Amino acid sequence: MAVVKLTKQDIVEMKPEDVATIATRLEQDEYNTPFEALEDWHLLRAIAFQREELAQPYIHLLDIEAYDEA
Repeated sequence: MAVVKLTKQDIVEMKPEDVATIATRLEQDEYNTPFEALEDWHLLRAIAFQREELAQPYIHLLDIEAYDEA
């Protein structure tokens, strides 16, 4: 699996189908190395921060918890 580096503009132009593809790979968890999975995880996380509406159906894959840092 090739590592894909996306820019902010790439994330802005993403479609729901693109995010679904990333989420499917994460759910299937059939990566050759843990680093490949981590790349997809970081990508989905970046999408969640920049385009929350696209990542919302897959937020469970990120396992993000709210922290009270106040």
